[in-house]
Amino acid sequence: MNLIDVAKQFNSEESCLAYLEQMRWPAGLACLSCGSVKVSRIKSKGKTGKVRHLYQCLEKECRHQFTATTGTIFHDTHLPLQKWFLAISLICESKKGISANQIKRALGVQYKTAWHLCHRIRKAMEVEDTDQLSGIVEVDETYVGGRYDKRRKRGRYEKVPVVGLIERNGRVRAETVPVASKITLVGAINRHVAPEAELVITDENPSYVSVRKTHRHAVINHIKTYVQGRIYTNTIENFWSLLKRGIIGSFHKVSAKHLPRYLAEFTFRFNNRGEENLFGMTVKNLVESINLKYSELTSEGSE
Repeated sequence: MNLIDVAKQFNSEESCLAYLEQMRWPAGLACLSCGSVKVSRIKSKGKTGKVRHLYQCLEKECRHQFTATTGTIFHDTHLPLQKWFLAISLICESKKGISANQIKRALGVQYKTAWHLCHRIRKAMEVEDTDQLSGIVEVDETYVGGRYDKRRKRGRYEKVPVVGLIERNGRVRAETVPVASKITLVGAINRHVAPEAELVITDENPSYVSVRKTHRHAVINHIKTYVQGRIYTNTIENFWSLLKRGIIGSFHKVSAKHLPRYLAEFTFRFNNRGEENLFGMTVKNLVESINLKYSELTSEGSE
């Protein structure tokens, strides 16, 4: 579903609510309290004249009233669901990401609203994948931050280190680490790569030397060459290129505490690049995710 499809299909609050109902109850509507399928639909008008679409359980012991958004991230939102759906579509379609300022202009909302909206969608893209990577896996680390400027009197690598692992023609994982050391880099490989993986390929960084103790390990020496048969790390380098073009071109600046969510966005979009309904997957994740409050985003020490 591209942006035009989303705009056509979800042109009213009713159509959005119907889609959320389908996402939440694919097997049929059921009470959130007791699970009964005996549920009636009610339309009621509030003081403002806005029509509310309610469900009421018909079990005598329950009689629970709820809506399609009850208990979800969309509950009590002041933003129309149409704008939520358009924002989801824009983020899913933007290969290099889309800034909150662009979302603000596209939806006609305040920057604060757009920024909060984007981060809640990114939070829903933090999908935990417990299956370890297999086959040929490329591993590399990079640093995210501003360009080196000698006037600022800082080291070239006083940035946020990020380790990435990618299967050839498969999934990618990326996570921030406190420091790009042997413990963190090899630890990431042991967590994410299956011991029976065909091959783990890294560059000549000495931190990767001990990988051979747990995995079949090959090294590409970038001082001499970048490709030696099937030994190369160009796949993960291409992912880093995509990520950094997004950060430099779309976001311009990403803080360390919010970086994990940006990584989640890029890895989610990359890992589901062949998915026909990425929009639907994201909406389903939002329905099942916990709301990320604005106060949590802006408080010190928040991630």
